[in-house]
Amino acid sequence: MLWIALMGFLFVEAQQDPIKVVFDLTSGDVNTQKSALRHLKLMKETYPESQFELVVYGKALPMVLKEDSPFAENIMEFENDEVVTIKVCEGSMKRYDVSKDQLLSAVQSVPDAIMEIYTKQSEGWGYIKESHN
Repeated sequence: MLWIALMGFLFVEAQQDPIKVVFDLTSGDVNTQKSALRHLKLMKETYPESQFELVVYGKALPMVLKEDSPFAENIMEFENDEVVTIKVCEGSMKRYDVSKDQLLSAVQSVPDAIMEIYTKQSEGWGYIKESHN
């Protein structure tokens, strides 16, 4: 019985260790975007010592634009956040003719979304693809 109790303690203790997760978001679907932001908020609350990054590109681009985002208020909650960062692909920005001054101030840009995700994974970050069926 002691072994089972010890294993339970170790499992709970392991859940408290900091984690690093990169979220991949390309969907233009507002429900998927809403879900991604909800996941970030919940993960931040559950693992406040961890790091989470949302990488936005492709059809998800409008969600991080000042004039187009239905989630501007939610995204701005992460401005200057030490746990959550939101990054957008400069390649997608170029393809859709978007400049950096059109981005919400809580959003940073990276040269290439796929390379950003690859780099995070090579540094040991977990990976989550945000999508809905």
